[in-house]
Amino acid sequence: MTILDSSAAPVPTKAPTVRSGGGLLRYILWRAVLILPTVFILVTMVFLLMRSIGDPITAAVGGKLPPDELAKRIHDAGYDRPIITQYLEYLGQVFTGNFGTTISDHRPVTEVITTFGAATLELAFFTLIVAFVVGIPLGMLAAYYRDRGPDAALRVFAIFTYATPVFFSGLLMKLIFGVWLGWLPLSGRASIGTELQLQMLDGPSGFYLIDAFRTGNLANVGDVLAHAVLPALTLGMMTAGIFLRLVRTNMIGTLGREYMDSARSRGVREFRLVTKHAYRPALIPIITVIGLQIAMLLGGAVLTETTFEWKGLGFQLAHYLSARDFVAVQGIVALLAVIVAVSNFVVDVVAALIDPRVRY
Repeated sequence: MTILDSSAAPVPTKAPTVRSGGGLLRYILWRAVLILPTVFILVTMVFLLMRSIGDPITAAVGGKLPPDELAKRIHDAGYDRPIITQYLEYLGQVFTGNFGTTISDHRPVTEVITTFGAATLELAFFTLIVAFVVGIPLGMLAAYYRDRGPDAALRVFAIFTYATPVFFSGLLMKLIFGVWLGWLPLSGRASIGTELQLQMLDGPSGFYLIDAFRTGNLANVGDVLAHAVLPALTLGMMTAGIFLRLVRTNMIGTLGREYMDSARSRGVREFRLVTKHAYRPALIPIITVIGLQIAMLLGGAVLTETTFEWKGLGFQLAHYLSARDFVAVQGIVALLAVIVAVSNFVVDVVAALIDPRVRY
């Protein structure tokens, strides 16, 4: 007769499987749901700030028209109605894609956005290339020479590029590379001859680099790139300074991990550790802050485009501000707020796909 020992170890059971896909899906859905309240708050703030200075008609043409004509225009536009009525109507227009009509040139704001938005997106693309090409390698170099001369010089460089106002660095680059050295064009997106060829294309995209390749003339491609160098450097160096500091800090933390010490004990050289093993984990914070950098790029694009006469949304926004066309300003800023919210959502999803710790 066999006696069962109640104190015997229990038979191990299979541990429940944790599925990360569910966590990722919940994270993406939650971030997607947050877009609507974010856009709602941003659009509301833009509307209230614009209305805090009065109605747009008076701001744009007040003092230029007789009082009765001014009152008629205000009534026809509906700006004499209660503010809550205007706000609800504006929300309804925004969520149907209608951002109003400009006062100064009587154009739909959506037309202004589609006409000049490609130029701003193209500038942002060139800017991010400069930021990645400059900021990431220099951040790796600073981590490799930690607490030595090159590291100190690169940290000063990062602070200088981030702290220098965009308009000042833009004017300085125009003076050095455009006036003194004569290497690069001072303003515009392309020369007149290239622009004429781009406009003659069947269905131009608005992205000059793409359209230049479509012409089949490499001289046009070189001309477009030459005009993009100074604006991209001006705006990209500011972002490169941020990337440099982030990569340096995170790479130093990665190099202090135990698995790095194990690699050193096996004879792996420090340079190889930096360039082959430590840089990938250090790039994760870069991805997470790209969403914030997009907001900074759009803000900096106003000054950069104005400095270099790069006719994008920032250039038009400055024009409408000087014309006191607050309907156009309100529409452009509201759309930029939507772009920032959606961009942050995309960046959060990419970060969650790369680093599972983000979604738990």
